[in-house]
Amino acid sequence: MALFGKKNSNYISSKETKRISKENRRITGEIEKKRNRKHIPESEYLSTMKNPDNVVEFDNVHTYFFTDIGVVKAVDGVSFEVPQGKTVGIVGESGCGKSVTSLSLMQLVQRPQGQTVEGEIRFNTGEKVYNIVNTPTSVMQTLRGNEMSMIFQEPMTSLNPVFRIGEQVDEIVALHNPSMSKEDVKRRTIEMLELVGIANSEGVYRMYPHELSGGMRQRICIAIGLACSPRLIIADEPTTALDVTIQAQILDLMRSLKDKINSSIMLITHDLGVIAEMADYVVVMYAGRVVEKGTAQEIFKTPSHPYTIGLMRSKPVVGKQVDRLYSIPGKVPNPINMPDYCYFKDRCELSCDKCNGSYPGVVKLSPTHEVSCYRYQDRKEAGWLMEEHLGKEGASERESEA
Repeated sequence: MALFGKKNSNYISSKETKRISKENRRITGEIEKKRNRKHIPESEYLSTMKNPDNVVEFDNVHTYFFTDIGVVKAVDGVSFEVPQGKTVGIVGESGCGKSVTSLSLMQLVQRPQGQTVEGEIRFNTGEKVYNIVNTPTSVMQTLRGNEMSMIFQEPMTSLNPVFRIGEQVDEIVALHNPSMSKEDVKRRTIEMLELVGIANSEGVYRMYPHELSGGMRQRICIAIGLACSPRLIIADEPTTALDVTIQAQILDLMRSLKDKINSSIMLITHDLGVIAEMADYVVVMYAGRVVEKGTAQEIFKTPSHPYTIGLMRSKPVVGKQVDRLYSIPGKVPNPINMPDYCYFKDRCELSCDKCNGSYPGVVKLSPTHEVSCYRYQDRKEAGWLMEEHLGKEGASERESEA
């Protein structure tokens, strides 16, 4: 009886749920009302890049989901840049906010529950700079597919099973090139299928998605994403469902196509091997925030945040036998009731007394390397942390990999 009589700290009464729902409807209603206005002047959504060499600049972006049990802060103050012609890898465990960050850029977060409530996402088309957070839907329809495109995680669910491959690629080409004839659209589609390495392009043009293998379907998704030669390609774990041989082919394909059309790539993955092979810059996310970012060489040679170090330790090393792979202890905090201190503190094996304070600020270890950790506020501690936790052998392995 005592068990049933004990109050559950995670329990929310129906009265409290109604109150939360009412407040959420009020907040999302105000945001939607502002977004759905007609004839919004360009001055409200045009901006200026801090660095004109960047394609995208995320500046203190907050994307929340307003649920019946509270506000989920999926992206909580994310800031990083994607330079022109470079590949930026976003890495972190499931639920850290990687995909929501990319969906915020594409304005594909499920509304009205999901909203980008703060910050700027500046996108540079070469002619104009758009603040995506305030950009009207009608304008976004001209940017999606044409200036920015997304390769989704699972090709079987991304492709429509009742339409032939050719019709699905044709639709994208025709939508952004209304002056093209049907023959020109088909010719462009065939060119794209050949570009992504499909030999029997005429035959595949008439096939349905279920008639193709996983690797072929992924190539079709890449062809759709590149059909209009976008300035930015967002690849959301494009090789998750593929075997290692096809994965290597897809990565080589993406790298060569990026160079051909001089575009940038936002590569979202949890695979450090893919990041090491593809990325020029790396952004490490945890619980909706960026905990570390820098060049690929800096992240792999000198991982600085304890979470990044944990990810490195959990990666299997070729030629090294271990009884059991390392796993980061503990679990991610509840996204509805995030702590006031460092989100990783309760799982961190290197936490200290300073970690009991508020969330740590950003510390610059180099012009391109930043970390959010109290241990680096005293720069004398920065040098020994990786060697202390990884061990001299592990540190030398990371240096050789980099």
